[in-house]
Amino acid sequence: MGFILKNEVEEKVAEFYNTLGWETKDGHTDDASRWEDLRGCAKEYVSKCRLRVLRHIPDSGENMLDMASGPIQYKEYLEYSRNFRKRYCVDLSSKALDDAKKKIGDHGVFLQGSFFDIDLKENYFDCSISLHTIFHIDKERQEEAVRKLLKVTKPGKPVIIVYANMLMSDLRIVRFLKKIMRKGPAASDIYIYAYPLGWWDRFSDAADIKILPWRFFGSGHQKRLIPDNRIGRILFSILFYIEDKFPRYIARYCYFPMIILTKKNK
Repeated sequence: MGFILKNEVEEKVAEFYNTLGWETKDGHTDDASRWEDLRGCAKEYVSKCRLRVLRHIPDSGENMLDMASGPIQYKEYLEYSRNFRKRYCVDLSSKALDDAKKKIGDHGVFLQGSFFDIDLKENYFDCSISLHTIFHIDKERQEEAVRKLLKVTKPGKPVIIVYANMLMSDLRIVRFLKKIMRKGPAASDIYIYAYPLGWWDRFSDAADIKILPWRFFGSGHQKRLIPDNRIGRILFSILFYIEDKFPRYIARYCYFPMIILTKKNK
């Protein structure tokens, strides 16, 4: 890999994404095949959910940080930095960065290694994003990762994080679905640890905090609950409307909340 990882969790994540994770078959990465809902009925819904991030990204800026960028695998992800001069992609996987470079070329700066070890300027980025990443970091280092994201982001600018909410797994409807269908969402091969949403209050000293829904269900729940047909498309449209209509309530229970930390001016 060209660098040394000091943490066992990072080593396992790097091993997966340098081998199977970003391999492509039938037009989809192994990562997407495992953890995304790729069915036709969900296509419009998941696209609109990904674009929710764009609502909180500044209209323009010099530099954006994409922590654990992966290969920028969905077309919606390309939109995030369209009005920025440079997109800094940090990732453990060389394959991910090679694929990202094919997509954005000179628009990108590509940094391979552990986010903890890469030297980044303080107050440098006009926006920082981290999607489906923080909960794959060792629970003892997640706060350190978020603090670093805040440190390198300019005052008044956002750090946008798509996190996981393990409370969803405890909801009665999810337990019921697992029981009648005899299995839950596909098991993950890599480390996952998500703190309760109240954990984010610790960053109130450095940022204004907003928690909104990114997506209510995990892809496994969606596949088991919503049929892949016209009725499914209608249900997804209703679900998206409800998520937007009642964001504060839905955010408490959705599987994937979106955390927006706007760095305070000090």
